[in-house]
Amino acid sequence: MTTTPALRVLSLGAGVQSTTLLLLAAEGRLPGLDAAVFADTGWEPAAVYTHLDRLEREVAQPAGIPIYRVSAGNIRDDALDPAHRFASMPLFIRNPDGGDGMTRRQCTAEYKLKPIKRKVRQLLGYPHPAPVPRGLHAEQWIGISRDEIGRAKDSGIQYLRSAFPLLDLDGAADGRTGWTRTDCMRYLHSRGWKSTPKSACIGCPFHGNAQWRQLRDEHPEEWGDAVDFDRAIRAGNARGIANGKPLLGEAYLHRSRRPLDQAPIDRVTAHEWASKQTDVFDQIADAELENGDPDGCSPWACRSGQPINDPA
Repeated sequence: MTTTPALRVLSLGAGVQSTTLLLLAAEGRLPGLDAAVFADTGWEPAAVYTHLDRLEREVAQPAGIPIYRVSAGNIRDDALDPAHRFASMPLFIRNPDGGDGMTRRQCTAEYKLKPIKRKVRQLLGYPHPAPVPRGLHAEQWIGISRDEIGRAKDSGIQYLRSAFPLLDLDGAADGRTGWTRTDCMRYLHSRGWKSTPKSACIGCPFHGNAQWRQLRDEHPEEWGDAVDFDRAIRAGNARGIANGKPLLGEAYLHRSRRPLDQAPIDRVTAHEWASKQTDVFDQIADAELENGDPDGCSPWACRSGQPINDPA
């Protein structure tokens, strides 16, 4: 059985780490990529699409790396469509007895992993339902930095084997092997990419307070969209309600289990204040980690909750 990949593909979440990998490959500091795949939930912030357009125009196309944008639908529309089967988001639940709960997180597998796997099978020449021959596989790069090495998991899929190039890079600021998120940010700034938006749904329940504040203060239209959605899913998704199976409780986007426009998002932790005294790059990274909000939704290593292994 051959161990040489037929293709080398980047899982492009368009956040800090995956953007770094694309630039490094385009510069020739990493082996060449055959493709990059961006899974679009249909509800990304406008800044993400703008960033992706620039990446394609200024980095990928000149380097001959095609970017494929794949989708399984619009997650917001699907949640509010009574006729659509909806893969649940990890909503925060207030139970009738006053206790707390959460709905299952199925959205990453449905809206990120499935369309990526479908595209990789096509690129390999064996679209579903054709079986992929044993031993034929693509190497899939995933943007895991050294500070989150615990999320570096194998895909569990025979034709799609995970690789984590950032973990093997030299040149980290602390002299160790493997780049941290802070190393990636320094590199991006040095290449003229001073702003890298977080790839995550506008109304992702895993946003931390810092990201909710940023949405409210800097992107009022997107904030209003999230507030409206939060109000609309109070009794669960539309199909469940239409079928007479509303939630036994109330659903919320914010972990306080209060309406989003009333949630305590202005609360700033002591750790976030302390981080303001550190290096600017470490300050940003530390504050994001403290608020549960490092780099948005990476398809193969969602930064919040347990990493996904979906062998289907």
